Order: sequence, then structure tokens, then C-alpha cells
Amino acid sequence: QVQLVESGGGLVQPGGSLRLSCAASGIIFSINVMGWYRQAPGKQRELVATITTGGNSDYADSVKGRFTISRENAKNTVYLQMNSLKPEDAAVYYCSYTRGSGYARYWGQGTQVTVSS
Repeated sequence: QVQLVESGGGLVQPGGSLRLSCAASGIIFSINVMGWYRQAPGKQRELVATITTGGNSDYADSVKGRFTISRENAKNTVYLQMNSLKPEDAAVYYCSYTRGSGYARYWGQGTQVTVSS
């Protein structure tokens, strides 16, 4: 089992920045993929960004150039630096962990990001 604890959400004005953090604990394999997904009211959960233990990252087109995902493997922690936030970025952001394709995906409890003036 894997437990994920997120932090860093909150209220920010359009154009502002936030940094999300997610720490994983439990049975963590040395090769894994961690990432961030988000879900806005009335919408499906969508991929924001993922990163492998090797540092390979992938982003949704809507956040490319504004968001940066990073990780500290020694701490089993993944970060999401969000810059130039837009109202449409507002959502509950969920951290995820998986060993890879075909394996179970674990989720954090979610952290609310609100972008409003």
C-alpha cells in the first residue's frame, strides 16, 4: 500500500503562483511514476503532469510552459510549481503514484486550488 499526502493548495489571484507538494510513504518501488491530476466541478479528472524516477516528464498541453513538475527520489516527494495561473486552472489537484503501466494507481486526498481575483 502507498499513502500520499498533498499540501500547498490555496487561493491565488490570476497570474499568481503556487507550489504543490506530495509525499509518498509505504511500499515504494525504486522505479515508479508520480504525477498530478486535477478535477474541476462537473468535469472529469484530467492529467496535469507526470514524472518518472528517471526524471522524464509529461505535461498536458494546457499547462505547458506554465507548470513544472519535479521530484526528490530520496524523499519520495513530487512537486508541482504552477506559474501564471488562470481561473481555468482552479480545481482539486490530486497526487498519484504508480509502478507503471498495468499496476495499481494510488491517489492522495486532493488539495484545492482556487484562482480568483
